[in-house]
Amino acid sequence: MLTGTVIWYNPVKGLGFINPDQGGDDVFVHMSALKASGLKVVKEGDMLTYELLLDEKTGKKAAATVTVLKKDEASLLTSATPKMKELKEKKKERAEQPKSDASAFSDLGLDGEIVKALGFLGYSQPTPIQSQAIPAVLGGKDLVGLAQTGTGKTAAFALPLIQQLLMNPIALKARSARTIILSPTRELALQIHDAFVSFGKRLPLNFTHAIGGAPIRKQMRDLSKGVDILVATPGRLEDLVEQKGLRLDETKFLVLDEADQMLDIGFLPAVKRIISKVSKERQTLLFSATMSKEIKKLTETYLKDPVQVSVTPENSTVEKIEQSLMHLSKQNKGLALQRIVSANPRKRVIVFSRTKHGSDKLVKWLGTQDIAADAIHGNKSQGQRQRALDDFRKGKTYVLIATDIAARGIDIPNIEIVINFDLPNVPESYIHRIGRTARAGAEGRAIAFCAPDEHKQLWDIEKIIKMEIPVIELEGLTQNLIPNFEKPAPRRRGGGANSKRGSGPRESKPRSNSGGGKKPFKSGGNRAPHR
Repeated sequence: MLTGTVIWYNPVKGLGFINPDQGGDDVFVHMSALKASGLKVVKEGDMLTYELLLDEKTGKKAAATVTVLKKDEASLLTSATPKMKELKEKKKERAEQPKSDASAFSDLGLDGEIVKALGFLGYSQPTPIQSQAIPAVLGGKDLVGLAQTGTGKTAAFALPLIQQLLMNPIALKARSARTIILSPTRELALQIHDAFVSFGKRLPLNFTHAIGGAPIRKQMRDLSKGVDILVATPGRLEDLVEQKGLRLDETKFLVLDEADQMLDIGFLPAVKRIISKVSKERQTLLFSATMSKEIKKLTETYLKDPVQVSVTPENSTVEKIEQSLMHLSKQNKGLALQRIVSANPRKRVIVFSRTKHGSDKLVKWLGTQDIAADAIHGNKSQGQRQRALDDFRKGKTYVLIATDIAARGIDIPNIEIVINFDLPNVPESYIHRIGRTARAGAEGRAIAFCAPDEHKQLWDIEKIIKMEIPVIELEGLTQNLIPNFEKPAPRRRGGGANSKRGSGPRESKPRSNSGGGKKPFKSGGNRAPHR
């Protein structure tokens, strides 16, 4: 028999909760269990003995065979359990102990309370981007950070911004946000918001987020009294400003995260409009995986003498990813996907499709092969996208089909394989896609499918990653003939229709695999390619 104390009971609804003396979660008790035990009602403070059984109605464990202890029995039981109380106190003390020693962050200039919070979260050593960025941000400098996802850049800007807000407390004005973080996608915005909440859990700061696909009225209510930190997507932030739910003139800190992706998906005009309304006396931080001409122009226009920090070479791919390439007809891509997933049971696989319709078709196709999969793309509601990510993260599904909306920032651990079902039109997107695997020092594989009409995209990708992707075969599906690449001949001036200058394709050497011949596809192992 277990023992516990009633902490709440509603006789009208006929349900309540017991706080168990043995520790753990509160135990549900229903009036049907009381009637079966010969009791009409219990009240708060009653000490009970009970059994823990599965409740048929709720499907959860609940109290059964309940007995109310008399005062003398309760006092006898209380005096007999000092060891139990001592154990509970020790358990509580252990829960209040930090998981790791985060004192190394003190050397970067962070406050002791923030360092303590990092210890409870399990942080021990700062990453390279954190070591470079945190002192610069604490010094009030504008900053350009070049770093891929998975390098710890969220903490690199979140921690020093939290400290600056704590060191300069002010009364919040209605509908204002002292700090605004702009993110290109809803999922990334939610991840950044969760990171701020975890860092500032023990601190007197308030946080909120504003993303599309969620009720705007609730977001306006959250902002009505002002907030310290707002994480938002550009479109929804402009909606809030337009509907008088947010003012930007009080914003002193502005962060543009994944700036290159914001530009890729057409947010540049919105970003410019937002920056023009933010206070000129602000600190601006920009983080990007690549430094394109557009990003460089943006930093020159809107940042003041920024400090530039970089932890990876521009446009590099993660070294621990084993990359491979399959030449397939469009008709054989689905069969190849099915065969690879079946050969890797219970391994997390992200598949990138170029279109929303194509993503949904792949989910249906895999379903006909008894492979459970989910899709996330722009036509899905925020609830559907979040449920798909949660199921993938928890292992309820092992295959996630995504458009490039999920290529950045979706931090799901232990993704073993990334498949580029369609090659991206923007070569940098290939880097961001395969960056979903081999995170936090792990290894992973990235497999690219190339159809006959995708040779140009493949050439652009290999040019930017500065390597030829090794070609592998999948028996009966991959094409026997590997097509030659022909780089278009440069245009030359003059000559007219009869001129021989510049006519005809340039000579090109047949593409061959290093190591002599094609390599067969192997379902297991994480062997890195020979370079």
